[in-house]
Amino acid sequence: MQATGSADSAHVIGTVDARLYGSFVEHLGRAVYTGIYEPDHPTANANGMRQDVIDLVRELEVPIVRYPGGNFVSAYNWEDGIGPREDRPVRLDLAWHTAESNQVGIHEFADWATAANTEMMLAVNLGSRGLDEARALLEYVNHPGGTHWSDLRRTNGREEPWNVKMWCLGNEMDGPWQIGQKTAEEYGRIAFETAKAMRAFDNSLELVVCGSSTPNMPTYPAWEATVLDYTYDSVDYISLHMYFENHAGDTARYLAQNARLDDYIQTVAGVITYTKAKKRSKKDIYISFDEWNVWYHSKEADKTILEGHDGWPHAPALLEDVYNFEDVLQVGCIINTFIRRCDVVKVACLAQLVNVIAPIMTVPGGPAWRQTTFYPYLYASKFGRGKALRLVVDVPAYATDFAETVPYLDVAAVESDSDGALTFFIVNRHPTETIDLDLSVQGFGERRVVADKVIAGHDLRAVNGPDGQPVEPADGTGVGVTDGRLQGSIAPLSYRMIRLGA
Repeated sequence: MQATGSADSAHVIGTVDARLYGSFVEHLGRAVYTGIYEPDHPTANANGMRQDVIDLVRELEVPIVRYPGGNFVSAYNWEDGIGPREDRPVRLDLAWHTAESNQVGIHEFADWATAANTEMMLAVNLGSRGLDEARALLEYVNHPGGTHWSDLRRTNGREEPWNVKMWCLGNEMDGPWQIGQKTAEEYGRIAFETAKAMRAFDNSLELVVCGSSTPNMPTYPAWEATVLDYTYDSVDYISLHMYFENHAGDTARYLAQNARLDDYIQTVAGVITYTKAKKRSKKDIYISFDEWNVWYHSKEADKTILEGHDGWPHAPALLEDVYNFEDVLQVGCIINTFIRRCDVVKVACLAQLVNVIAPIMTVPGGPAWRQTTFYPYLYASKFGRGKALRLVVDVPAYATDFAETVPYLDVAAVESDSDGALTFFIVNRHPTETIDLDLSVQGFGERRVVADKVIAGHDLRAVNGPDGQPVEPADGTGVGVTDGRLQGSIAPLSYRMIRLGA
């Protein structure tokens, strides 16, 4: 099977915002407790944070992390997580039917973010609370001093403000599972008023308004149209969420699901364009795809806790999907879609970062380890920053019930903004056939392969674990640049990262 085409330095989709490779830490399951925070762990630093986890997050070069939720935030009192730990209340978390100790709050998370070399993206509670609490939290986090909330922060040990720039106005407010669910009109109004108040404090903030929780919502895409009608000139991003699953065990259909993702993005981009024209606005709104991942492996095991049969446990194992080789290919396809839509998707958050549907897993008191999906995320984060190129690739395709044309080879390319290297991210979806790639790269000067990593040849159900990680990248072979053409063979059911330097 052949794939031919071209990459041209003049055909640029847009600049990839580094925050396209963001992530998410919610007070859910073991994401926080025995995830990032375990004061009795052998690697714990002075703040009780696991250094082995910090090291892996730094390896991923995660630019921004959304916190503290997620569904959790819609009934969260942020004041419970400040002040002396011994005085902090234990609360019932209605979102995940667990008990929250509040031993980690904004101070601890901010210190962790600094150690992990990432920025914070904070969410405010517009479910059970509203504008006034959001205003107070913003003052606590970002005001230098001399006011009630900023001086309380200083009393609690943080002299300088954190100056967080990116804020989410609630979470999934269209969802019936959400504490404080609202209609589009109800949410549009409170989001507008909250944005107005936050901008009265600092007009340079970047504000994210809630879009549809999934494209399967009955209110989609009318929700986006109504919410943006209220908030268009007051916010900067509209959030989208989507999770991917393969309960049927149909690999071809599973690996085609980024076609649905692309349709979702395209539809909401159309709503944005329509609203801009309707309002005669000169402002551009972008998409913050701040929850996405594979999520289905653990759902049956989670039912006992989520249905309340175990009472209200603290930090139980929840949503601990153990990812397999098939999921490597899926994550590669999803990230490629975000790269190709970087003209409208500026922020994306892999949900989540540690233990909860995450690339990093931990054993309490034991090791931290890399899931199979760690690697496509790693390579995109490290090498996918720069100018995304609009490729022309001619390759055979197949059809599913939701997509008529799914190319067997999924490819994205980025020209680095740091060293000029040209990186191709490639997934071969074909179950049995090698695809011979022949791609013109003549517009980039003399090029040679400087890095070639491949994940291939594993059983689709192969997984990593604390005792061994068999699904890891290997050095690729047989790919090179000859007479301005990138040529080589891409193995069936494989993920490949090929980097061309000068």
